[in-house]
Amino acid sequence: MASKPYHILVVVDSTAFALNGKSVSYRFHVDDSTGDLLSDHFGGSVTGAIPTDPTPIVNGWIGMSGRIRREFPDQGRGDFRSPAIRIRQSHIISALQYDSHTVVKGKPALPGLPFTFGDECDVTTIVIHLFDKYSAVAADLMYSVFPKYDAIVRSVSVTNKGTGSIVIEDLASLSVDFPFEDFDMIYLSGEWARETHRRRRRIDYGIQGFRSSSGFSSHSHNPFLALTHPSTTESQGEAWGFSLIYTGSFAVNVEKCPQGLTRVQLGLDSHQLSWTLGPNETLTSPECVSVYSKDGLGGISRSLHGLYRNHLIRSKFGTDNRPVLLNSWEALYFNINSHDVYRIAEESASLGVKLFVLDDGWFGKEYPRINDTAGLGDWIPNPARFPNGLAPLVKDITALESVQSSTNLRFGIWIEPEMVNTKSSLYHDHPEWALHADPYPRTEQRNQLILNLALPEVQDFIIKSVSGILRSANITYVKWDHNRCMHETPSPTIHHAYMLGLYRVFETLTTRFPDVLWEGCASGGGRFDPGIMQYFPQIWTSDNTDAVARIFIQFGTSLAYPASSMCGHISAVPNHQTGRTVPLAFRAHVAMMCGSFGLELDPGEIPPEEKAAIPDLIVLAEKVNPIVLAGDMWRLSLPEESNCPAVLFILGNQAVLFLYQLDLKVNHALPRVKLQGLGPQDLYFVDGEGPYSGAMLMSLGLQYSFGADYGSKVVFLEKVFSGLLNLGG
Repeated sequence: MASKPYHILVVVDSTAFALNGKSVSYRFHVDDSTGDLLSDHFGGSVTGAIPTDPTPIVNGWIGMSGRIRREFPDQGRGDFRSPAIRIRQSHIISALQYDSHTVVKGKPALPGLPFTFGDECDVTTIVIHLFDKYSAVAADLMYSVFPKYDAIVRSVSVTNKGTGSIVIEDLASLSVDFPFEDFDMIYLSGEWARETHRRRRRIDYGIQGFRSSSGFSSHSHNPFLALTHPSTTESQGEAWGFSLIYTGSFAVNVEKCPQGLTRVQLGLDSHQLSWTLGPNETLTSPECVSVYSKDGLGGISRSLHGLYRNHLIRSKFGTDNRPVLLNSWEALYFNINSHDVYRIAEESASLGVKLFVLDDGWFGKEYPRINDTAGLGDWIPNPARFPNGLAPLVKDITALESVQSSTNLRFGIWIEPEMVNTKSSLYHDHPEWALHADPYPRTEQRNQLILNLALPEVQDFIIKSVSGILRSANITYVKWDHNRCMHETPSPTIHHAYMLGLYRVFETLTTRFPDVLWEGCASGGGRFDPGIMQYFPQIWTSDNTDAVARIFIQFGTSLAYPASSMCGHISAVPNHQTGRTVPLAFRAHVAMMCGSFGLELDPGEIPPEEKAAIPDLIVLAEKVNPIVLAGDMWRLSLPEESNCPAVLFILGNQAVLFLYQLDLKVNHALPRVKLQGLGPQDLYFVDGEGPYSGAMLMSLGLQYSFGADYGSKVVFLEKVFSGLLNLGG
């Protein structure tokens, strides 16, 4: 932005602090008597002085420290709510008090972890330095405010300034105490093939929350939380969103204390931490993004989407057009060879596909990857299936021309570098590289073990292996998969140490190969989190390719993540996961909601009438893609609440509406879809018809008729006049 129309950061008397955005204020101060940081306000914009809270009556079990709003609650001094930090040394008491603060222009990097970024025109940072004079422990709280997105980003660095060792048992990246009000919590949960389903429940007295102790962010829960008033909806009411930029085990705790205050904490999973700090050693927590909106859940989503597109994703493909692809997995599974792969690539090009992706089953020499029991770790083309290696095949495929565009087909490949099969040369040479906890057995999942990325030699092996693959042929796309969670580990610190090693691998490879389009995957959406997005601009959203199931998954995912980061494919029917049969257009329109659109089928087995329709659907997908990648998303009606879910993307003067009907209602009036985010006094063409005022489109809306179950429509809007003064009658 060219100028700052508001005060981003205000420091009053060196003991009171205010971080301001367009519509948000985050305020806290230092308590003169204790040196503790106390929270004043996190919500809509406020200016000037804040009245002092009436002193609560202290006449019971809990003293004052358990009745006030604390900014970084420690343990052992009378606050019996969940602490933000728990340190084990000769005692379990901490007294981290204000020492000083530093204001930083822009945003410092976070060592070894993914982080939001921006220059001084985008973001301002203040670091609050705390110190425990009794145990010589220091903590730096780094707050960064991105005013354009009403976003406050916080992380914590704890340093041992003493002469002995201490152990960090718990560390929250963000802890915020809200005043006495009624709140709901909204979060995303699920399982394999039904990820990121929206859940909403009332926050009651006591502790409620969720965590992942699997070593990874997981299918079960996502590191995202929304806090709302009970009356808040998609488009109205106050909402707070919290998103942890991390890929490993995490914890989200929400506690309503006996006095009615609500404490929200997001950070590392205390079940998998116990991090030892020697003298002068530091542990830094992941960043937690918090956003505020007075315009409902949609407002916090759009803030997170914009922040992540512009200040988290570093790939040049972040908001750039993504090539329409075909992935070989549901076409061939493990039954691949050079002849069949070339055939499918050739047929893909004839449909208008721009990128062909060879999935699992292409590697393994002594232990060929003919099924999921062998080969992981041996990244050598299978000589029986590819006698000349990959390079000649890739050369032939990239010589194919995609119809309509007359551009050469690109080639991509599937890998799973963090894993190893016991039937592999790698495991025979280095069994000690697999995660294990002797004398316990090494439990396999999907017939595989996890390589210990906490070891530098394992990190170096993966970097070398993947670099060798990418240098062996003209490969411009990588699907990085990950198909199991952690079981036996030698210590709880391995979970976080693994993540630091993984991020080093990601940082090295994506920097070394900036022209490669990287896609994250973990049995679908098992690692759909902001930490992955720093390095991979798109993530395979779910192994469930059924379009009806995907509507719920994609709408849920969009609560925290931009559509640009999602991948959606047209698959064959009956669907391989659900057995459901839905029309081709519906399957395509659902997949087009995602930033990466593609196909997951055998082109040779597509019915003739569908094959004839696919080229035009690809043209449509390429037309909507720039708007989906960079546009603001408005969820107009939700699949949990409506038979006709709808979503609108707006980018400048262009907009695209996706409308779906799940069931046909016989002999029933047609619903209207009311648009949002338009200029009331602007004029718009709708699929070339009109012009219609934005006020009409938002207040009255549009109607469409579908003649059967699973109907869908993609509608284009173009703003043709701004600021109409007289709307007329």
